[in-house]
Amino acid sequence: MNLFKISWANLKDKKLNSFLSALLMTLGIGIISMLLLLNKQLDEQFRRNIKGIDMVVGAKGSPLQLILSSIYQIDSPTGNVSLDEAQRIMKNPLVKTAIPLAMGDNYMSFRIVGTNAKYPNHFEAKVKEGRLFTTTLEATLGAKVARVTGLKVGDTFAGAHGFDNMDDVHGDKKYKVVGIFETNNSVVDQLILTDISSVWSIHEHAQEGPNVTSMLTGGDSTQTDDPSKEITSLLIKFRNPMGMIALPRFINENTKMQAASVAFEINRLFSLLGIGIDTLRAIALLIIFIAGVSVFISLYNSLKERKYEMALMLSMGATRTKLFVMLLLEGIMLALVGYVAGVILSRVGLWLFSNAAESDYHYSFADFGLLSEEVWLLGGAILIGILAAAIPSLGIYRINLSRTLAEE
Repeated sequence: MNLFKISWANLKDKKLNSFLSALLMTLGIGIISMLLLLNKQLDEQFRRNIKGIDMVVGAKGSPLQLILSSIYQIDSPTGNVSLDEAQRIMKNPLVKTAIPLAMGDNYMSFRIVGTNAKYPNHFEAKVKEGRLFTTTLEATLGAKVARVTGLKVGDTFAGAHGFDNMDDVHGDKKYKVVGIFETNNSVVDQLILTDISSVWSIHEHAQEGPNVTSMLTGGDSTQTDDPSKEITSLLIKFRNPMGMIALPRFINENTKMQAASVAFEINRLFSLLGIGIDTLRAIALLIIFIAGVSVFISLYNSLKERKYEMALMLSMGATRTKLFVMLLLEGIMLALVGYVAGVILSRVGLWLFSNAAESDYHYSFADFGLLSEEVWLLGGAILIGILAAAIPSLGIYRINLSRTLAEE
């Protein structure tokens, strides 16, 4: 007696009930699996890009918006700040490193960011072709930018005002591509990096002076006397923990700028996201529970309908234990089908989410590998299948063989 074949035949005989039970299991497993995948990849993306950055300084506004725009490049900046005021923060003895950023333009929705060599060095980005920008209107492209736009070393292009359209193009001044970075899975992959003087030049600021050039290249940060020069933000790393205690309060209370703590704001963001994730996870667990109840009801009703069939099998030599195992196998098979379909569904959902994120923010979530947590999820699915099948299957031991056969 092949119990697997008989169990599978029984499931196919009750197509609608089996489909409903498997569908509920699929939805529950799929939601939990996708949440696990997204949580892992979002955490990796967020943690990787904030590594080594303690604070972001920029124009007053939403601190979370300041961090999202300056570190992750997925929001609009809160405004610009005076370079003169920013330089005073850069020279503060509590500051170990300060990376200036100037933003406002894009090319084919990829952001053009004015900065200095410290920025790619911070993210350990290495140049694959050509070299790093060194002067005005030179640009080094992230790997994704080069791949999508088709730009090569030696090409020129014109940026457009804003972050997501090419309507207001600065056609009178063009950037020259002098290098392309290797792929390093950081925010650099999706950026066009140039000198801050390029951003000023494009937007018709006054010509830079020698002291400003020195600051932008990471040298002596001597204060400039030109009040018209502005940057978007500073990425700060403190020299010691005292900086985190003293400097943010000083900036927020005594300057026109604001200081946003990276760790605090990202933890706050994750706590807000966590509410939604926990809600979805609770819904998924409820769906899986309902799936287990569905399996229980299906097998319970099936056992009542097949009582004569079971009695006949017992009269032909089958043991009650074998029939009990056969019904357990039906529950396990439904759980396995639901698990496999759920894992596939979660990958399809992740692919759709990744395409949307790629289109809107140029972030990719393309790791479709099986997580260790999903192995435990498989165990949980099988356990639910066994428990849902075990209770009605115990009815096998209560079948009165002679009475059941006589009734038919």
